[in-house]
Amino acid sequence: MSQDKIILSGLRFYGYHGVHPEERTLGQIFVLDLEIGLDLSPAARTDDPSQTVNYSEVYKDLRDVVQGNSYKLIETLAQKVAEVVLCRDKVLWVRVTVKKPAAPIHGANFDFVAVQVYREKPPAS
Repeated sequence: MSQDKIILSGLRFYGYHGVHPEERTLGQIFVLDLEIGLDLSPAARTDDPSQTVNYSEVYKDLRDVVQGNSYKLIETLAQKVAEVVLCRDKVLWVRVTVKKPAAPIHGANFDFVAVQVYREKPPAS
């Protein structure tokens, strides 16, 4: 399997995810980091954009997932993001990190809480 990847880091979206009702009402910033695994050699060899993944389109998909839905768990959000990315042609695997900088942990001082999922595209039948 190819070790090539496209990296999208520090993508910020305003979303309405959380266990507490006020999180789903008021919303907050979520930060996503993605590694998208695919074979980049055809694109590198041909200089043809159609041989890779258009990360502008991926960004729009991510925005739609984060801003268009509401989940109690960032684990669910990470899974939904992974599912959307894996639907793209050429993508073999994806690693998604969802960071929640303003997680409601009373009295805690931290940069963020996060979850990370790794998902692979199922083999073709």
